[in-house]
Amino acid sequence: MLKTLFSVGLATMAGIVLLKLVFGLFGGFVMLLFWILGIALKILLVGAAIYFILRIISPDTARKMTDSFSGTSGS
Repeated sequence: MLKTLFSVGLATMAGIVLLKLVFGLFGGFVMLLFWILGIALKILLVGAAIYFILRIISPDTARKMTDSFSGTSGS
């Protein structure tokens, strides 16, 4: 019982030290990663909206775009 409690406490302390290390030393890199992820998400949403509108207005053009990105030839 005491050995189990000691092991859990040791694992908790190691986790706290690891989190402090990651967000302390590499905090700038983590924030840069989240910033880039946010930009990528915005680009994805704008592209999806444009593609959805294109599918409604011109389905043939949307199909050609899908074929060109997927690598299959339509003709």
